[in-house]
Amino acid sequence: MPFVFQAHEYPLSPGCYLMKNDSGRILYVGKSKCLRNRLRSYFRQTHAEKRIRQLVAEIASIEVVLVNNESESLLLENNLIKIHKPPYNRALKKDNSGYAYLQLTSERLPRLEVYYRNRSSRLPPPAQDGLAGKKAASGAGIQRLGPFKSSRFRDALLEFVTDHYGLRTCTVLPKKVCLLYHIGKCSGVCEGLISEEEYRERVRQAAGLLAHQGEALIGAMSERMTWYAERLEFEKAQNMLSHIRNLQKVPDKQIVDREGELDQDVLYFGESGVMVAKVQQGMLRDFQLYELTAGWQETACDRFLVERYADNPPHELIVNQVGDPGFVKSSLRRRGVRRSPVITRPKRGLKYDLLLLCKQNYEYRMSRAARNEDEQG
Repeated sequence: MPFVFQAHEYPLSPGCYLMKNDSGRILYVGKSKCLRNRLRSYFRQTHAEKRIRQLVAEIASIEVVLVNNESESLLLENNLIKIHKPPYNRALKKDNSGYAYLQLTSERLPRLEVYYRNRSSRLPPPAQDGLAGKKAASGAGIQRLGPFKSSRFRDALLEFVTDHYGLRTCTVLPKKVCLLYHIGKCSGVCEGLISEEEYRERVRQAAGLLAHQGEALIGAMSERMTWYAERLEFEKAQNMLSHIRNLQKVPDKQIVDREGELDQDVLYFGESGVMVAKVQQGMLRDFQLYELTAGWQETACDRFLVERYADNPPHELIVNQVGDPGFVKSSLRRRGVRRSPVITRPKRGLKYDLLLLCKQNYEYRMSRAARNEDEQG
């Protein structure tokens, strides 16, 4: 039976949509600032492109994930495409595509590089080769900077910081300086034109600049813009001004792709169900709705936690309610769980924001299910 699109079932809010076939396979992942309007465009006209017509013909269901803003929808779409690799998504399947970070390497003489996070279906242990909460050879422990929605801005920022501090760009350190030194874009540490300690001090300064971002970074870029203008290099000065303006734009707050080393499940318990969001190493990856067994609410919550996490629980469970955390942990230990998860009921901050997002998706799916029941009844 062909899929019948009902516009009123889908919200006017931002989010991602997952188009599935009759066997449940994800065919396509997309994003939009207005899910209803975007999805309507697939069904209200005949598409000239054969690929789109084939996709629409195979759709059996559409699942949506609500987010807070456009930035979150872009980043979540990137994650979901890399996890599921849908056949109708041509872009963003490769690991080195999408939204990247900047980080300093942990080499003896560090350099700044573009870094893509591993977004495979199951992440390996966090790599120890960057500055994600670790001390690099520079001695500066900072988080990676990003992710960047604009690769053009990211690359311009990389070039600016590298030039500003004379950092090397070569992957293999040469024995003699190259052209970059002669045009003032490298410090010449390879040939000993500055000492390794002086070079590492420059790296520490670059790390501090990226860590603080904001005014410190804008100030350094403004100085470089003035330097260009004084030398009548107006094209370079104008280019730097455009980068400064981009940096001054306040980005949308986003909680779907952040640095982290722990796996977390976020659980919003409602009256008759629970929405579970999986967060692996800071990346939101999945929403699943489950029914709760009948009974007293807090007892049902505890029972769900014990049954679900008796095998390989995440490091932390973020919940809106729990009856007896001690009982849950002791029950899991009796079932052979070696490491009981931390159970957190946040009242503010990032974890609370994740819980609110989980609640938003729970309420949407429950209201949609209730509406469908009413129409069928």
